Amino acid sequence: MKLPFQYGKLVEGFSFVNRLKEKQMLKSNLSAGINTMLISPRRLGKSSLVKVTMSELEKEDKNIKVCYIDLYTIKSEDEFYQTFAREVIKAVSAKWETWISTAKKFLTAFSPKISIGADPMTDFSIGLEWRSLKENELELLNLPEKIAQAKKIKIVVCMDEFQNLAKLKDYESLENKMRSVWQQQQNVTYCLYGSKRHMMMDIFNSSAKPFYRFGQIMFLTKIAENEWVNYIVNAFVDTGKCVSETLALELVQMVESHSWYVQQLAYFTWVFTEYEVNKTIIQQAVEQVMEANLPLYLNECDALTASQLNLLIAISKNEQNLTAVETMNKYNMGTPQNVSKNKKMLQNREIIEKTEAGFAFLDPVFKRWFSRMYT
Repeated sequence: MKLPFQYGKLVEGFSFVNRLKEKQMLKSNLSAGINTMLISPRRLGKSSLVKVTMSELEKEDKNIKVCYIDLYTIKSEDEFYQTFAREVIKAVSAKWETWISTAKKFLTAFSPKISIGADPMTDFSIGLEWRSLKENELELLNLPEKIAQAKKIKIVVCMDEFQNLAKLKDYESLENKMRSVWQQQQNVTYCLYGSKRHMMMDIFNSSAKPFYRFGQIMFLTKIAENEWVNYIVNAFVDTGKCVSETLALELVQMVESHSWYVQQLAYFTWVFTEYEVNKTIIQQAVEQVMEANLPLYLNECDALTASQLNLLIAISKNEQNLTAVETMNKYNMGTPQNVSKNKKMLQNREIIEKTEAGFAFLDPVFKRWFSRMYT
């Protein structure tokens, strides 16, 4: 039996819930040549949205080729260029034999060393000499445009976790080069997305930065509760089990409509259910979700100082004025300067966010676990 709920990997097919408005906007932008920056917290489904949308776009327009680049593990400028060249070349041709001929044709200035393993689809690499690379960086960044012109196609370059490039030693120089080349391209469109909102906003929404007004910024919000309820109820029915709309809604609300956790909690609920869901089963599933994520939560807390943990305790208690003398003394948070510094650090680490009502946890299940452990 195919599992009705998915998490921890790209979601597609039946498990991809709604996002009709976002899909249409993203598809319209990229097919029209409008660069788009997609921003949201971790695990709300950015990568799945891009993958599903681009798959539809390629089917609708055979003249469009999509290149996917995951920047999560990129540790150097050299590695970025090598990855950029490899993935662009792989995206424009279906067969690995064509990858070789394309690399030789468009990378002549770099003396490319091509390596192919037992499975060319997963073990294909292009080595570029560092000296040649440094002398021809702009040409390499223009590679997709050169290929698009030669093949008379359009290319959409999708870069996941784009903000990770900002950690590179010479990022400011790379940033200027990317913008100067990419803004002139007529046949290539960029979809740049990431989960570190403060870093993404600094890159794309600061007038002092090269990528300011590079394209349209899209913020990915949570899926509506009623969409989740319909999906969960139907998934249970399709697998011979039953959950009421009331309990499905309760499940969704327990994790605040967070995509990852809705899928995970629904999965454990489904596993624990023989015929029909009840509240006891959902509570067992909640405990299982917390246990499954326990190593992550422990690592998160181990990396925090005592004053940072105390600040989180205050936030978990819904304290509004965190720099009030009474509040700081009650939770032993130190001086107002310490509180401000710790708030900024916790925001940078994507543990908390500032809302209209004050500061709140980004991760709803971590909040539940933290409140149990520390308050």
